[in-house]
Amino acid sequence: MDTPKRILLVEDNPDDIDLTIRGLKKNNIVNEVDIVQDGAEALDYLFCKGAYANRNPDDMPTVILLDLKLPKVDGIEVLKRIRAEAKTMLIPVVILTSSREETDLIKSYKSGANSYVRKPVNFVEFSEAVLQLGLYWLLLNEPAPKRS
Repeated sequence: MDTPKRILLVEDNPDDIDLTIRGLKKNNIVNEVDIVQDGAEALDYLFCKGAYANRNPDDMPTVILLDLKLPKVDGIEVLKRIRAEAKTMLIPVVILTSSREETDLIKSYKSGANSYVRKPVNFVEFSEAVLQLGLYWLLLNEPAPKRS
């Protein structure tokens, strides 16, 4: 039996969390979404440490939606650590950010981002962006096989 496709949302802004969840639900994307609110928590989640020490290490997300401007550990550093570990290096990471800085875009791709999406300002556009992300990463994209 296939494991359900899980989304890891790494976002510190409660409004953006709400918009993302609403956008997914509005578009009938009912996958389980795990939410972490800073970079350190994201790393603990992925590497089963701290509060996530009892999380099943084989239950990895199908896609990670990662904000860049995070407390504790910024998104670029989180991305670098994801790419540095065999267990997580092949998980698709979509940078979902409000940053308009070209340097963030370049650093994201150099650090191994699979996609870079700027958060639209209004809900209708944001919802459409979430729909497209969900359709592509959860339905169309063929994920890499799980690694140990």
